[in-house]
Parts: sequence; structure tokens; C-alpha cells
Amino acid sequence: MTVLIKEPREIVEATAGFSQETVRQASAAKDEPSWMLDFRLQAWQTFENLPWPKPTDEAWRRTRLTGFKLENFTPFAIPDGIVRRYDLEPDLIDALDEMESSASLIYRDGGVLYVEENEELDEQGVIFTDLQSAVHEHPELMKRYFMTEAVTPDANKFAALHAALWDTGTFIFVPRNTKVELPLQAILCQGDGVGGYHHTLLVAEEGAEVTLVDDLMGAENAFQATVVELILKDNAQVRYINLQDYKHTAWNFLTGKAVMGKDTDLRWIQVSWGSRLTKAFLDLDMQGEGGHGELLGLYFPTRRQHIDHQTLQLHRVANCYSDLLFNGALKHRAHSVYMGIIKVLPGAQKTDAFQRNGNLILDGTARSDSIPGLEIEADDVRCTHAATAAQVEDEYVFYLMARGLTRPQAERMIVQGFLQGVLDRVPVESVMRKLERVISRKISR
Repeated sequence: MTVLIKEPREIVEATAGFSQETVRQASAAKDEPSWMLDFRLQAWQTFENLPWPKPTDEAWRRTRLTGFKLENFTPFAIPDGIVRRYDLEPDLIDALDEMESSASLIYRDGGVLYVEENEELDEQGVIFTDLQSAVHEHPELMKRYFMTEAVTPDANKFAALHAALWDTGTFIFVPRNTKVELPLQAILCQGDGVGGYHHTLLVAEEGAEVTLVDDLMGAENAFQATVVELILKDNAQVRYINLQDYKHTAWNFLTGKAVMGKDTDLRWIQVSWGSRLTKAFLDLDMQGEGGHGELLGLYFPTRRQHIDHQTLQLHRVANCYSDLLFNGALKHRAHSVYMGIIKVLPGAQKTDAFQRNGNLILDGTARSDSIPGLEIEADDVRCTHAATAAQVEDEYVFYLMARGLTRPQAERMIVQGFLQGVLDRVPVESVMRKLERVISRKISR
């Protein structure tokens, strides 16, 4: 392992609020080439042309943006350099140490805080770097893949804002037939009171294999507009885990899409613990025959948190399989929303797709809305969906307490058992242990 240390950079203040001039300031502060500035300015134009979400929009009927105003936030942050490991806060050191990884990146205040590289990755030709470095060092790859094949700036209002002001981000490029043995890790510690625009761009070429863990934390009275792009060429295998644990005062908007080629294998695990409000759009786009995609979710909102996942399993071609399982627990006036569509286009025969959303309501004040759906335009398919919502039965809690467990211990056991269907499919053992600890934490609140 080698650790890279860079000289601190001058801190630049954004003076124009959210405007085209802000976009120019953000690009100039990062000393970007003209092509990226042009991209940002076009995205800003898209942002201005797109309307704000309205309660009458189907995607936003159950999720209101009451209290959210851009002018309440600093538009962007500028980093002041990379630090040494022993200068990191204890929680960041813990996040690094609890998972054995091939390489790690830590982001804070709009830039890279810490880099831990692996020389073996360089020998394999694997690119694992921050997105700003990729702009300067791998411009052709960035021009080809950055917000062109998966998520485009016109996907929604927040994706356009992200494209105009993106700051932190990770670029992963795995060459043909290359296997990365240990997970790659990226940690974001979002700053307080500021807009954040974290980006993940992963490209796995033909026959490549890689696992990536995004660990997102922090963010007091802030907002984050995140984009995730996963591009799988033929026969590639990707395991991607997104762990969102922001403070309960943060606003979180996520747009993610996986583009899957022939005979690809994807397991995407989306975990939503934190934030005041989360609105996540998550798409599987199956473009090559024989694709196998799993989209798995865990959420546990408490104390008036609002968590909204909207998914799309898009089958364009024949002989593909997709499996979606989102399970969540709720309490303390929390509200969860799940809306998903399995869409099978004409000609996508022999599609096998499943979609299930389960909700465990721990008290009478929480609410869950679940709207699964099918749009089938082929006649030789197997597609099913299901949704459940149930409260914890008092006799179950009593049974466990009668055998010596406290109420929190009994509830934790019931909740963990309910979420185990997703936990069992987490491919990184240390991540599974971390999820179990967070479940215990949420139960005790």
C-alpha cells in the first residue's frame, strides 16, 4: 500500500448562489479543461429548463419537498488538501479498518481527503482514482462514459444539478478479463450546511470482476445529489454496495443506473439508514441477452425520516433474469415509499423477473406505501411482484422476553430476522457485520 499526500489548496468561496456563474466558479476552482466546463454549462441549462418536482407528478406524489430550498445551502465546497492517516478522525479510521480492501479513497468538503493505493491494481491496469484526477489523467475515458451511457443530465432535476456542480467522485475502470480480489472502498464524509454532488462511475470491461463499497456519512443540515453509474460489458461481474448513513437533518437525492451487457452478473445492494428525506431512482437496464441482475435494498427510517425508493427493471432483450428484494423496518412516525416497475419490451421473450417489497412496522405511528407494478409487452415471460406490510405481533415480543431477552433485544432479533433475506446476500462479511450494528443502533433509538 502507498499513501499519496498532496499540498493543501486554497479555499475558494462561492459568491454567486446557485447560478451559471457558480458553475463557472466550481470548474475554475478545480482547474478543469474547457470540455468539462462546457459539459457543466450545458447541464446547468438543462437544470434551468427542467421544472421542480410537483405533488401532482406521479414520482413525487408521496414525497413532498416541503422545507427544501437551495438558497439555504452553500452551493459547493472546496477542499484544503489530503491528510495523513494519523490525522484522520477516529470514525474515519474505523471505517477504513473494519473492511479489508484492495484500495481506499476518503472524500470530504468537496475533494479528496485521503488516498490509499495498491500497486497490484496498477500492474493489472485497473484505474481506481478520484473523478477530478480522472478528468485530467483519463480524459478520453471520461468523455466516453461520464453521464453518457447510464445516467444523463436530463434524467431528472437533481441529476441535472449534479451534472453542473459535481464535486467528489470515484472512477473505476477494470480491464478485460481482470479480477479484483478484494473490495474497493470509497468513503464520503459530507460537510455541514453545504451542497454535495458525489459521483460513482464504474466501468467493467468484458469478463472483468470487481466489488465496490460506497460508504456515505456525515451531512448536518446539508443536501446531497448523488449519481451512480455502473457499466458492465459482456460477461462482467460487479458487486456494488451503497451504504447511506447521513445525519437525520440531511436531504438526499440519488439517481443510479446499471447498464448491463450480454451474460453479465450484477448484485447491487442499496442501504438507506440516514437523512431527513431520501428520494432514490434506481434502474437496471438489461441490454444484452443472458444478463443476471439483483437489486437489493435495506432501510430503517425512524423519528419522522422519509425514505422513498423508485426502481425500474428494464428488460430490452430476451433471456434475462432480474430479482428485486427491498425490505425495511419503520417506527416513530417514519414514512417509507416504494414504487417499482418491471418493464418488458417487445421481443424480450423468456424474461424471468421478480419484485418484492416487505415492510415491518414497529409501532402504530409509522407508515409504508408500496406500489409494485408490471408493464409487459412480450408474451413468453415469467414476471411476478409482491408487497407486504405488517406490524410486530406482541406475542412474538412476549415470547422472547419470557426467555430472558429485553424488549430492545427481542425487537432487534425480530427485525434482523425480517431483514435477513437481504443481509444473507451481502457479499462482504465486514459490511454485513456493520449493517447488523446499525440495526441494533436504530432499534435502541
